[in-house]
Formats: sequence, C-alpha cells, structure tokens
Amino acid sequence: MEVPRVEHGTGSPVSPGDDMIKNLSLDALQLTEREGNKSQDNGIAEMEELPVPQNIKINNITCDSFKISWDMECRSKDRITNYFIDLNKKENKNSNKFKHKDVPTKLVAKAVSLPMTVRGHWFLSPRTEYTVAVQTASKQSEGDYAVSEWSEKVEFCTADYSTVHLTQLLEKAEGIAGRMLRFTVFYRNQQKDYFDQASPSSDSRELQDNQMLPAVKDNSGSHGSPISGKLEGIYFSCNTEFNTGKPPQDSPYGRYRFQIQAEALFNPKTNLYFGDFYCMYTAYHYVILVLAPEGSPGDLFCKGRLPALDISNNHFLTCTQEEEGARLVFHHAQDVILEVIYTDPVDLALGSVEEIQGHQLSSMSTLNAKKDPSCKTCNISVGR
Repeated sequence: MEVPRVEHGTGSPVSPGDDMIKNLSLDALQLTEREGNKSQDNGIAEMEELPVPQNIKINNITCDSFKISWDMECRSKDRITNYFIDLNKKENKNSNKFKHKDVPTKLVAKAVSLPMTVRGHWFLSPRTEYTVAVQTASKQSEGDYAVSEWSEKVEFCTADYSTVHLTQLLEKAEGIAGRMLRFTVFYRNQQKDYFDQASPSSDSRELQDNQMLPAVKDNSGSHGSPISGKLEGIYFSCNTEFNTGKPPQDSPYGRYRFQIQAEALFNPKTNLYFGDFYCMYTAYHYVILVLAPEGSPGDLFCKGRLPALDISNNHFLTCTQEEEGARLVFHHAQDVILEVIYTDPVDLALGSVEEIQGHQLSSMSTLNAKKDPSCKTCNISVGR
C-alpha cells in the first residue's frame, strides 16, 4: 500500500544549532498500516545508505504525547526528508484472544530537528504500553520514498491523566450533578463475613483489630485515572433516596451495612479531592471523590495529582456550619452516584453494622468496571 503524503508539513529541516523543538502535531501526522519489519509498500525503494536511527530515547511522556529522539550517522543525512514512526500497543498476554487486534499505526512526519513531540489522542491511550521503531526516508522526485532499515524497537508506557485532564472531567461532572440533598451518614455495604471478626481471613479481607483498613483502589472508571491501582482507601456511599432522605435499602455489595455519622469522616480537618467521572454503558454516572485527613498519607498522595475541592462550596459533597457552634450540615449531589474513598482506617466502634432489607443488585457493582469510551457526557478529548 502506498505511504500517505503529508498534507501539512512542520517546516523544512532546522540546523543542529537551532534549539527550537519542533512539534509533531496533528497536522504533521497521517496514519497507515505497517506491513512487515521493513517498508516494502508499493512505491518505496530501499536505499541502504540512508542512516538507520540508533539509541532511540523516549521522554516527557504524558497520557497522549511523548518526545522522541535518536542518533544517526552523518552519511546521506542531508537527503532525509521524512521520518516514519511505527507505533504499536505492546501485546498483552492476558488479552482476550477473540478481541480484534489493535491496528498498527505508522506516523509520517517531516524531518524536523530532534527531539520532536508526538501527540495524538486518537492513537495514544493513558497507562498503555507501546513499542516504537523509526526509519528515515527520502522523498524522490516522482513521489516515491527511499527508506532505511527499521531501527530496533523500544518500549515505553504512557502516563496518567494530569490535573489539567482531571479538571476537564470535573467541569463535565459539575454540569450534570444536579441539586444538593441533605444527608447525615456515610455507609458501606459488604457480606456478613467481612464484618465478622471470627471468620477466617481471606485474600480480599480488609478488616483487622475491629478496624476497616484502606486497600488499593481497583481499576474501575477512567483508564487514565491516577488513583486506580495506586491510592489506598475505603469506599463509602452517601447517596440518599429522594422520598425518604435515607440510604437506599438495595446494594450491589452485600446485605450488611456499616453506617457512621458523616462528621466522623468529613469535617474541617478533612481535605476533599475530585478523583474521576465515568459511566458503565448505562444512564447512571459516577463521581469518585477522595476524603483525606489533613497531612495523612492519602492527603499527601492526592496533593498535586487531583483537583482539590472547597468542602463548603462545590457541586458534589459539602460540609458547612450554618451558625457558629452549631452542628455540621452535609449535602450530596442528587443526579450522580458518589463513590467516596476515605484514606485512613475506620474503627467499627464509631458506627453500627445492620442487615438491610432490600436486594443485592450485583449488576450495579462498579468493581473493576470499564468506562464507556463512547459516552459524550463523561469523556474528554484524550485517551479514555
């Protein structure tokens, strides 16, 4: 197949003394499919004297971009007009063998000064391992290309969402949060043996010395979330039923519920962070919030990684004091399901455990739930 021609170049090559770093942006990239280890497409002739890129270096990696540079011999260097960059997702041995394979991506760029930035949310996803190889090319007068051998492949992994991306998610979530409803307790549902000190310990158990202990967050939600698989905490809910003002009687996680007064976890000595916004191919949307006591390990983890929220004035979860000396008042957003992660251990003696009368709606569980990448409400223009 013919290698596509670059419609909008990034300019002619720059002298080595020029410190300006050219950006390999959307205008400078076009996609095609690489076949084989070397370019053998129609209209491409191999020219051995073109230098093969050596010692490829990848740095300044974000969730949807990276900088790339390499060394080259001086021979025929002035004849290079283009770089072909072959980018592939690294094969996952645990991937579903029935799933369609990811299409390899070949980026065609003008020969600019190095390093150059490769950016594109349509072919780069957060937290994803890739392999990359490079070859040099010389465009001929008749429109064909002479190319070098492919370089050796190197591997790298893209980064998490930055606070800039999370702020974009935050703004989208604010748009659908709805009005605020009053609540008084946080609650956590589990199976009976989770709360039963006499039961044998299991691998997933997070209870010790009558305390619920923080555990590493699962991989539910946005693929680029910086808290998935990293932040340790305990999941709580606070949503209430509109007609009763009390927690719902149904739960996806078990028939036994621990309830604790809201002020025990959420007060002026607690910091609040926005963690994620997602859905699971349904009309329900979830917002993940993090409650971290000031100066705690969880608080230190969140600072600089997650957008901080004003505990008394935000669209999701508030703690206010109407009069000096009065009790704290709590409100939650009505139109999103809040998943609140508390980052410190919680003593069961601070609350109570009771059996609920409703059903266990397992289909509503968000454990390791994958975000719907097609939802326009909760996705932003970077990898999902």
